[in-house]
Amino acid sequence: MSKRGRPRDFEHTSIVDIAMKTFWTKGYEGCSTQDLCNDTGLGKGSLYNTFGSKQELYKQAVERYHETGIKEQTAILESTGSVKERLRYFLNWGMVEDFESTSPKGCLLINAGLERANEDPIVEGIVSRHIELLKAAMEKIMEEGLRTGEIPRQRSAVDLASLFLSSYYGFRVLNTSTQNRTLAEQIMNGTMESIFGA
Repeated sequence: MSKRGRPRDFEHTSIVDIAMKTFWTKGYEGCSTQDLCNDTGLGKGSLYNTFGSKQELYKQAVERYHETGIKEQTAILESTGSVKERLRYFLNWGMVEDFESTSPKGCLLINAGLERANEDPIVEGIVSRHIELLKAAMEKIMEEGLRTGEIPRQRSAVDLASLFLSSYYGFRVLNTSTQNRTLAEQIMNGTMESIFGA
């Protein structure tokens, strides 16, 4: 793609996807307008004419990541198989994202929340919406496990969902910051045992 003006085959979604990887790799503060131009092939004029600002492009990139991610996550939770199998697969999905992905490793949404949520209410809103949707899906699967007897009836579905999510997000942050797969597997196994028993 030409770096001058608007590319002939310009597609809004594909530009947002490319920018998403740039932000994911460098973070918001570490990513310059020139980085975005280099990676997307857009000239600065086209970039600003299309998105208005770096902040707006970042917002769209985080929103797109949220939309794609919540679909993948809820699809895992709503798939066939036992509750235990689906929850373990969900944690394994996070492991792949953090240790094996050929895209930037880790979770862009967690990175965005840590870097920008205190300063940017729009980013905070996207992160909060993602967590609420995931929490609702998690409560549903915990209710299923309690109803079928697969999960021992010691805690409510709400408590179990909160426990799982706090472990999951701590696990994802530690995976990115330490790249310690052994620790990640210990946390994953401990989380499963806390819900289903040893």
